[in-house]
Amino acid sequence: MTSRSQRRLGRSILLHLVLTPLALIWLFPLWMMVVFSTMPDNGIFSPGIEILPHDSFLDNFNNLQRDTNFVGAIGISVSVAVTYTFLSVLLTSMAGWALARYDFLGKGVVVAIIFGTITLPYAVVLIPQFIMVARDFQLANTWIALIVPPLFNSLGVLFMRQAFSMMPAELFDVARVEGVKEWRIFLFVALPLARPMLAALAIILFLASWNNYLWPLLINSQPGAMTAPVALGTLIGLTKVSWGGIMAGAVMLTVPMLIVFVLLQRHFIAGIAAGAVK
Repeated sequence: MTSRSQRRLGRSILLHLVLTPLALIWLFPLWMMVVFSTMPDNGIFSPGIEILPHDSFLDNFNNLQRDTNFVGAIGISVSVAVTYTFLSVLLTSMAGWALARYDFLGKGVVVAIIFGTITLPYAVVLIPQFIMVARDFQLANTWIALIVPPLFNSLGVLFMRQAFSMMPAELFDVARVEGVKEWRIFLFVALPLARPMLAALAIILFLASWNNYLWPLLINSQPGAMTAPVALGTLIGLTKVSWGGIMAGAVMLTVPMLIVFVLLQRHFIAGIAAGAVK
């Protein structure tokens, strides 16, 4: 083994020795959430520290389902997140394509405004958005209110603008010379080339919709229209908190997303790296 290979192996071992404890520290709260989901309410606050699962998960889940119809809430969350992700990826891709490949009057102003919206805290637009959707449009307790208002994503537009700007303009010029229409160039040439970036953006948007709590809490007041995070929030009452049910629901919301992210992390990392380097 050469000295260079030995140094590389030593750096790799050292890196793993440093990162492994950090990974365990990061994973420990998630593991404790799993453990708490298998314990009764009175066991969660017991003086001793329990690090092994118990056998009360099904009881906690049954109580959660009885109090909130959690399975139905998960179905609503999945439907809303999938629809929102598809529409938002499509719209942000179209906006990014226009900003990257077309020149028009006021283009710089539009880009500056989009950049400016990133700096605005969500609380600034939350109340005006609620008044407009609930009072003016009368769309409270509808799926439209859950999906449409958050569709515009400034970060997604800028991310896709960067992705399309990296592509060679000559490729699209050749397609235009051949008589290919603009919408076909966008759908069948640009989007396939941007597949890694689209995958990364889709993961980010899906997780954002899946974890969204404040807007669904404000706009939907009917129990049958609640998303899963809002349904979990209803377990916190003035005199009683079902901690076992909350932990069981949190596990059901978190673990599948972790599995999906682990399976798709290669596409996510590739998309982020491709969209960040020009």
